[in-house]
Amino acid sequence: LQLVESGGGLVQAGGSLGLSCAASGSTLDFYAIYWFRQVPGKSREGVSCISSNGGSTNYADSVKGRFTISRDNAKKTATLRMNSLQPEDTAVYYCAAGVDFNDGLGCERLHYDFWGQGTQVTVSS
Repeated sequence: LQLVESGGGLVQAGGSLGLSCAASGSTLDFYAIYWFRQVPGKSREGVSCISSNGGSTNYADSVKGRFTISRDNAKKTATLRMNSLQPEDTAVYYCAAGVDFNDGLGCERLHYDFWGQGTQVTVSS
């Protein structure tokens, strides 16, 4: 399974961006997707995740109400819609995939083995 992120860029505070995570090499049907972000010199932060069937999602408190995660298994893509962006959202954003057996374990508690290369999001004040 290979993952490629796209959609990053430069945006002014208050603006919006949509990140996409495209999968190849395997179906996404059995994988949860997690979006992480990282700023140089800081630890990686989990932003949002979605279960393999899209039935459950999880958001970091810092992005609740502003970001929306979704997925389209038929297209093998996952999307992170980011609204009301703030300078503190500036980071490299990564998508990751982890096997999800839909056994009730929240997507935020799964192990993520497959990672994309990341896409830069910069929010200017």
